[in-house]
Amino acid sequence: MTAETVLTNARIVLADEIVEGSLLLRDGLIAGIDAGTGRTGEDMGGDYIIPGLVELHTDHLEGHYAPRPKVRWNPIAAVLAHDAQVATAGITTVLDALRVGMDEDADLTSDDIRKLADAIEDSVAQDRLRADHFLHLRCEVSAPDCLQAFANFDGDERVRLASLMDHAPGQRQFVNLETYAYYYQRKLKLTDRDFKLFCEKRMSESAKNSGPNRVAISAACNERGIVLASHDDATSGHVDEAIEQGVRVAEFPTTLEAAKASKEAGLGVLMGAPNVMRGASHSGNVSARTLAADGLLDILSSDYIPFSLIQSAFFLGDVVEGISLPQAVAMVSKNPAEAIGLSDRGVIEPGRRADLVRVRVDDHVPVVRTVWRQGRRVA
Repeated sequence: MTAETVLTNARIVLADEIVEGSLLLRDGLIAGIDAGTGRTGEDMGGDYIIPGLVELHTDHLEGHYAPRPKVRWNPIAAVLAHDAQVATAGITTVLDALRVGMDEDADLTSDDIRKLADAIEDSVAQDRLRADHFLHLRCEVSAPDCLQAFANFDGDERVRLASLMDHAPGQRQFVNLETYAYYYQRKLKLTDRDFKLFCEKRMSESAKNSGPNRVAISAACNERGIVLASHDDATSGHVDEAIEQGVRVAEFPTTLEAAKASKEAGLGVLMGAPNVMRGASHSGNVSARTLAADGLLDILSSDYIPFSLIQSAFFLGDVVEGISLPQAVAMVSKNPAEAIGLSDRGVIEPGRRADLVRVRVDDHVPVVRTVWRQGRRVA
């Protein structure tokens, strides 16, 4: 039986314009777009209809599984809680970021991470989830157990993205050791002496492991067709290394230099939506608004606040000159989908998946009213 839905009286955000009219959804796909008021159907009351958001890097899931030190929640329940939050924020496709390689301060183990991945994949198979879930491996290349943890995902077809990152002091995000001390010494409650020893160990591990692990993981990903991302590039040299290793996405470049080099090399430049909303990086690095204004921003990620993704799309169109709402929406839908090879979603046009979000804007804040995935209401 053919399943049809008609959404009328909507402001429909297309790839390059906004039209007022109606959408016809049929069998999970967009079947037609009509300008004007010729159709009858479910009245959207003049609200926006935008493509379902595509999230490439959310660190949000682990907090549901380990909400307190030494506390572990049922992994399926954790996945369901995470899924509910991302879907009601308008995210219809999400790459759940899972750590590969553990820092000394990590509360989780590689076995915990595999349990979460299994819970995601079982929930996909059992059709428990509102959003479409894939995996993103956050590979901490300085960690001694990085390759061993990466091997836990051999043959896992839900892995679509892997990022190469090194959070050791003196590297990339934490070139400034004062920023590193503010972030880690306070977090771990270390004395100055213990913090010095901690830094020395982390820097030693980075010197020993980062190079070989980057080479091994990039080779494996290129062979398996997994999209590679660099993380926290700070210099043009970092970008050159990323290009040599087959990287296609530049996650959170920390400087204007690295963002320019990434853009010129054809990499998709990804920044955090919280950075957009705050007007600055929490680590003191380059502002996403600056990159947007300079034409250097392609993709936004909610990072650690799921709702920030849709919030930043509507915000950018208001505060950055030269960026229209369709362009800003593309940063959270079309561009991330294309970056990982999902050509069936991310744009409202006939033949694409009917992954859609109904949005009303109140006092400059987008209010998610309805979410559809493949034409089925999920929120």
